[in-house]
Amino acid sequence: MPPRRKGYESLADPRTFKKGFEHVKRNDARLRPILKSKGQLRFQPEGQPFETLVESILSQQLAAPAASSIIKSVRELFPGGDLQAERLHKIDGLKLRGAGVSPQKLGYLKDLASRVVRGRIDLDRLDSMADDEIIETLDEVKGIGPWTVHMFLIFTLGRPDVLPVDDYGIKKSVQRIYRLRSLPNKAKLEALGSRWSPYRTVASLYLWHATSIRAE
Repeated sequence: MPPRRKGYESLADPRTFKKGFEHVKRNDARLRPILKSKGQLRFQPEGQPFETLVESILSQQLAAPAASSIIKSVRELFPGGDLQAERLHKIDGLKLRGAGVSPQKLGYLKDLASRVVRGRIDLDRLDSMADDEIIETLDEVKGIGPWTVHMFLIFTLGRPDVLPVDDYGIKKSVQRIYRLRSLPNKAKLEALGSRWSPYRTVASLYLWHATSIRAE
């Protein structure tokens, strides 16, 4: 399978994942047993960028069943259930409120849609943008913070070198595996993660598997 993302390595290519798998296994003795036990994971990025960001906003601070219900209701407002920037930009906010969208999240959705429609965010260019550029661009959107962008880079774009330093599951797994007295802070995680680069995403995936936790 060829790399999914032009110009940048993607974990959608099993060969890239294998390189990351071997790199992390070779460079981290604490993670090595976990990687050997679980073997090479099957990983496939999925989702369209705009739809993924909309669903991320709608899911914030909600339990999975509640989030799924609201996402379903919002999709039902659009032909074929397609979440498109122009449609979301034009739709009456009262309809979104009726679908269960809070006033705050309504503002976030409208801000995202407006930026896409007006060309301030070019989703078609994401393939050719570096991770830091994407983080800087999306972080300007109301309601989208570093954790959301990190999840987007990993699970939608398949970028191989992402470390979600604000993720509780990552912190908890690192605390247990490295036998730390408390949850690691950002600086500690980045220091540990230096040995996984340029495949920190691969290490993150195994850290999540080690705890079965992934939450904002």
